Amino acid sequence: MNVTYTIIAPIYNEIDNLSELVRRVKEVMDSTGEPWELILVDDGSTDGSTEKIRQLARADKTVRPVIFARNFGHQVAITAGWDYARGDAVIIIDADLQDPPETILELVKKWKEGYEVVYAVRGVREGESWFKVWTASLFYRLIYRITDVKIPVDTGDFRLMDRKVVNVLKQMKERHRFPRGMSAWVGFKQIGVTYKRVARVAGVTKYPFNKMLRLALNAITGFSYFPLQVATFFGFVSAGLAILAIPIVIYMRILGSGAFFGQATTLIAVLFLGGVQLISLGILGEYIGRLYDEAKGRPLYIVREAPEDQ
Repeated sequence: MNVTYTIIAPIYNEIDNLSELVRRVKEVMDSTGEPWELILVDDGSTDGSTEKIRQLARADKTVRPVIFARNFGHQVAITAGWDYARGDAVIIIDADLQDPPETILELVKKWKEGYEVVYAVRGVREGESWFKVWTASLFYRLIYRITDVKIPVDTGDFRLMDRKVVNVLKQMKERHRFPRGMSAWVGFKQIGVTYKRVARVAGVTKYPFNKMLRLALNAITGFSYFPLQVATFFGFVSAGLAILAIPIVIYMRILGSGAFFGQATTLIAVLFLGGVQLISLGILGEYIGRLYDEAKGRPLYIVREAPEDQ
């Protein structure tokens, strides 16, 4: 079957949003007059979303369910969507409807103008606390500055990608995934479309602070050596301070100063150097742990149910 558009929506405990998601996506995509499909990737939901997805798929043949054997994470669910997508253009959208399906038409317009990656830029963020907005803004700008790839700021996973881009992304099998960084890394002709990110329709966020922190670590370690460079910098600073301190301590001791007698100074120096070493070991551990995960070679995800027609 020839499909022009594939919409991928990762699902984790979104039972209250599923019917509205399908209704709005269908309304938007039917207006294009071109064939499309909606892939709902159930990422180990426990609130009844799995059965709801099956019901929606039985009622509408454009809905194609991919159901995981357990929870593998939002980023891996996106990857599964890429693997099962048949469209010439592939769109990723969140199931919470904060990314309005109506914006898809703007992404499609830019794709038809010849752009191969069209990412949605969050101009306004409704229904989010000042802390969430501030930390998100800091995250995007930090990632932009320290990573080797210039990832557009204020963008999430909501984007359209041409089939040739998706085919390249499917070859990238790293376990600690950051799709928005991966799509920037592959290159091609890219452009942004600004939109208004609305408040969540129902349910609660699936990205609390700890998951955002983990995502940030995946982004930094996956696309930058900056943390390793910071560890090296601290090493040079510590060595420099020690070299500078040696003649000062000798001079003060010759003068008979009591400033450097006793264990307090030694204890402070040991604690400082120990802290630097532990930070450096922690950074190295993050990278080594990722190498270990890659070396095991386990599949990114396990599917319990999936469409047979690829």
